[in-house]
Amino acid sequence: MYFTPSRDDGLRRLKDFIPAAGIKYAQGRNYDRGADTHKSVSQLSPYIRRRTINEVEVLKSVLGAHSPQSAEKFIQEVFWRTYWKGWLEMRPSVWANYQGALAQAKHDVMSQGGLRQQWEAACYGTTGIDCFDHWAKELVETGYLHNHARMWFASIWVHTLELPWELGADFFMRHLLDGDPASNTLSWRWVCGLHTAGKTYLARADNISKYTEGRFRPTGLASYARPLGHPDHPKPMPLSIPNAIEPSKRTGVLLHDDDFDLTHLLGAAPKNIHAAAYMPSLMGVSPWHVSDAVQSFVDGLRQECMMRYADRLPDITDTATVEDVIAWAKHADLGQIMVPTPTVGPMRTNLDQITAQLSAAGIQTCEIRAPYDTLCWPKATHGFFRFKENIPKFIETLRLK
Repeated sequence: MYFTPSRDDGLRRLKDFIPAAGIKYAQGRNYDRGADTHKSVSQLSPYIRRRTINEVEVLKSVLGAHSPQSAEKFIQEVFWRTYWKGWLEMRPSVWANYQGALAQAKHDVMSQGGLRQQWEAACYGTTGIDCFDHWAKELVETGYLHNHARMWFASIWVHTLELPWELGADFFMRHLLDGDPASNTLSWRWVCGLHTAGKTYLARADNISKYTEGRFRPTGLASYARPLGHPDHPKPMPLSIPNAIEPSKRTGVLLHDDDFDLTHLLGAAPKNIHAAAYMPSLMGVSPWHVSDAVQSFVDGLRQECMMRYADRLPDITDTATVEDVIAWAKHADLGQIMVPTPTVGPMRTNLDQITAQLSAAGIQTCEIRAPYDTLCWPKATHGFFRFKENIPKFIETLRLK
């Protein structure tokens, strides 16, 4: 695999990238030179996505070598992902609406031969648009695309091929090692004009040629990016207040693939943890199967995480369904379960069902949210440019510098 599923590999990449995280990153970050040559960007996203390495340690490492001014562009990229997560946390219905539209799009693909042919050509990279076809194959083969290529790809999918954006977002989620419900869904909506009023993204041949250093200069691209609708965002909801942990209760921990950093969970846990379980959420990512590469990568990170924290955890029970988790908690005679707060997406959907059923059985669920998220997410009330005004305060509060 191009990305080794381990914390050590994430830390190695971080160490190698730090010297280039300042002005060099700002000058080179938009250039996509192809697979195996993405040296101008960090390629840390597959590890940050699952918190095999976390945002705080990445930012601390970068700010230990660069000033906030020289590393401004990279710091903002880290906070972009945080912003997307916070924005969706306070508007979970946007994810639910996407899932509903994706289910309809799948039905249309299965029932409309012409649409199915177009969709398959896009997914297999046989559209005849050389750069697009290259990126489709690179994604499937490596599990990664440069961020600029993701923007171009999404624009061509929506505005040139005129395919449903939900199918494109799903294609990314099935193949990206860093596939994230918030960043992926909201970025595709932004390209379509559904996130920011009057704002779409149009892939242009001259821009592609410039930032691929002449590797591609496609013809036949759309000359206009028509908004697919007007943003109609639900009002932001306040973040939930977690239940307090009761040290006297028999305690279990429920682990999942949204967050492999167990530092905060174990720091808050009672001395004795009576049971532990793990629940994967990849089955809920797509109405199709996620790629073998994504499955293998997440499985590898999971195994490495369990080994890293083995001295603090009892034997771990594998679960696959909500019913499995309920049965595990009852069999272990638990009074409460602790769980790292999952972001909006498949695991959040699962946990909401688990919480309701356990509550009915007299077992409380205590979510442990990382202090970084508690600090940053509530500021994602509007656009990123208002959010980023808080970055100096985030850096100060988290003592990143």
